[in-house]
Amino acid sequence: MTARVFGLSEAKARLSELVDLAEAGESVVITRHGKPVLELVRPRVARKPIDIDALRRFTERQPRQRESAGELIRRMREDARY
Repeated sequence: MTARVFGLSEAKARLSELVDLAEAGESVVITRHGKPVLELVRPRVARKPIDIDALRRFTERQPRQRESAGELIRRMREDARY
């Protein structure tokens, strides 16, 4: 993917738009006197490790479904028809 390039004065005037582009995953390069000085990119979010034991304790406390997912969907469809 090619970066979108903007001069500093144009970038100042269109900052909100450039932030939206970066948030959408596009790379935005800002230049000063024709030379790149800054690149706006979406930050990489560090993933937190999953605590498997805590997840198991949480799911064990949840009530079990009385009907299967298929039965639930069928019932919801039927209820919505009438």
